[in-house]
Amino acid sequence: MSFVPSSDAVAQLYENHYSWLFGWLRKKLRCSHNAADVAHDTFVRIIVSRDALIGMREPRAFLTTTAQRLLVDRTRRRIIEEAYLAELTLIADTLPGFPSPEETLATLQALEQIGSALECVSVKAREAFLLHYLEDEPHAAIAARLGVSTRMVHKYLVQCLLHCDRMRLE
Repeated sequence: MSFVPSSDAVAQLYENHYSWLFGWLRKKLRCSHNAADVAHDTFVRIIVSRDALIGMREPRAFLTTTAQRLLVDRTRRRIIEEAYLAELTLIADTLPGFPSPEETLATLQALEQIGSALECVSVKAREAFLLHYLEDEPHAAIAARLGVSTRMVHKYLVQCLLHCDRMRLE
């Protein structure tokens, strides 16, 4: 069975020493937000630790030691995060990134042209084109699905590509 400090003992420790601990941390960290976080974490650690308040004679020394250990933990965590982010940056530099606005516009324009070209071909030719180029279906699967020969699927695809090429030149 673990000892949980009484709420009165913690409340008294908090009331008597929080402001001092916060000020000490703010000077050390030069950031009131981080100081508040560490001060809060210090009291949380005391609340959940076993025997934290039993026989405590120097509360400020205890708070300082606890806060310093938390600062070491935060520093270790930050070093690990920075190393992880550096690795991600190296990996990201080797991968293709998001397309530029110009590339996106060119892609959209090309898709519009293809869409317009496909409106001018038969339904089966359009379906064969979409199945082959968007769903990566082989000719035989498209032929079975459309109820035509694989030679006809090939003709449909050539018809669509020629029509797309003509639309591009216009």
